[in-house]
Amino acid sequence: MLSQVTITTVKATVPALEAHGKDITTAFYKKLFETHPQLLNIFNHTNQQKGRQQNALATTILAAAKYIDQLEVLLPAVKQIAHKHRSLQVKPEHYPIVGETLLWAIKDVLGDAATDDILHAWGEAYGVIADIFISVENEMYEKAAADYGWEGYKSFIVSKKVQESDNITSFYLKAQDGSKLPMFSPGQYISIRVSIPGEQYLLNRQYSLTALPNEDYYRISVKREALEGLPEGKVSNYLHNFVNEGNHLEVTAPAGDFTINIDDSAPIHFIAAGVGITPFMSMLHTLAGSNSHRAISVIHAVQNEKLHAFHQELTELHEKLSNFNASFYYEEGNVSQKQNAFQYLSGRVNDDTLHQLDTTGVYYICGPVPFMQYVVSTLYKLGISKEQVIYEFFGPSMKIKEQ
Repeated sequence: MLSQVTITTVKATVPALEAHGKDITTAFYKKLFETHPQLLNIFNHTNQQKGRQQNALATTILAAAKYIDQLEVLLPAVKQIAHKHRSLQVKPEHYPIVGETLLWAIKDVLGDAATDDILHAWGEAYGVIADIFISVENEMYEKAAADYGWEGYKSFIVSKKVQESDNITSFYLKAQDGSKLPMFSPGQYISIRVSIPGEQYLLNRQYSLTALPNEDYYRISVKREALEGLPEGKVSNYLHNFVNEGNHLEVTAPAGDFTINIDDSAPIHFIAAGVGITPFMSMLHTLAGSNSHRAISVIHAVQNEKLHAFHQELTELHEKLSNFNASFYYEEGNVSQKQNAFQYLSGRVNDDTLHQLDTTGVYYICGPVPFMQYVVSTLYKLGISKEQVIYEFFGPSMKIKEQ
């Protein structure tokens, strides 16, 4: 329990965090990696370089300050972050390092304004928040070990490699020891870790599982990112160019809470842009396998026909699902006249697209941040409740701006 003095002091730092939060988290990560470079084996270097992790941490710290007396409000976000931590093997011994470095960064950025009282209050508050994360993550580690039968990273073999579009390739992964794979929840992801020649540190990425849950293999479907500057696209290009059938990848057990309730009967709308379709593939396969009669719709926005992944697979799913329709939006190029029940449109997903959806259903959204912000805020404007809207970011947790 935090004292009222601590709560009041932490809340009083909200204006400073609103003004300098990104500066604090930038200083934090710089110091963290200078003093503990081994943590670069865990953190996503691209998210660091592009400032995504700094923004996400600044948002989390600000929320903690605002709700320090109502920490239960933060529990959904804590669980989402904890899933990522468990998948990346963040452990209890990392938290004191983070706490010490965070207090240093607050003092470094705020200077004399960060009094001893403020630093003491934030030290206490961080201790309570860290204990919550450690407790939640310990439960996740125990559950993952019980459900999947392994801890940490396990060696898998690429049994098949399939090109899905000009920029997305699927990798079928089987356990190297030949063991059967327990079922995952459709919509979950795994972390893979690679050692790339010439790189000082191990690199890891999280990819959605895209096949029907089964005991023989996992499938991930990886978008080749443009090499705009190191380390952007480093892992995806390594996978596309150098990882082939018979090669090994290190994998942690499935994680994530972006999943569906198979037993629900409400209409379900999957709204994706680009590679954001990937978590929906295992969901759709599971719905098809359960003989679901739910009304199911897919809206998928892609740049052009060559970058349209899973089109044939969705066509096959259409034959298995009794009440399934899909609309594909091509931002550029001519729309082919394909002969099936799907709809093909030129341009982008717009207000008219979303206005036509059944307002009684549930909405799953995944894609680039601007796309998701537009779709989610538009659904809210239409009167769709927060309980009906479920979304997943690829990368650090972000917040949708409500309009």
